Amino acid sequence: MSGEQLAKAVFEEMYANDTFSKWLGIEAVCLMPGYALLRMQVRDEMLNGFGIVHGGITYSFADSALAFASNSYGRQAVSIETAINHLQPVQAGQWLTAEVEEIHLGNSTGVYQVYITDERKQKVALFKGTVYRSKRLFAAASPGGSTE
Repeated sequence: MSGEQLAKAVFEEMYANDTFSKWLGIEAVCLMPGYALLRMQVRDEMLNGFGIVHGGITYSFADSALAFASNSYGRQAVSIETAINHLQPVQAGQWLTAEVEEIHLGNSTGVYQVYITDERKQKVALFKGTVYRSKRLFAAASPGGSTE
């Protein structure tokens, strides 16, 4: 299985049980080892009292992108530290894209930068995350289909 095929298989395995990413309406555009390009459309129920997207929505979108990119090698990874900067307000109906850049990949940790842009390619948020990479494998990466 190629790296791109593994990244897609892991995404599908994760997404099947990820009801929150499904609620967000996340769509995979491109998946490769250490990389994810995702998109979603902002809906009315995602707005805060100011009529702009709730910061938790862009945070969650970036956090999901981090998860899909950092797990794309087939080893289960979980975030241990994250931070976000909100740069521009986002309105209902706008399409957002999250692009993940792998900054560091070590045996036990990985560091990622997530750029969230709108349909005009304007940066609306920057997110940085550090993950712990466990030894557990996804079924897609396991010879016998086991996660141990």
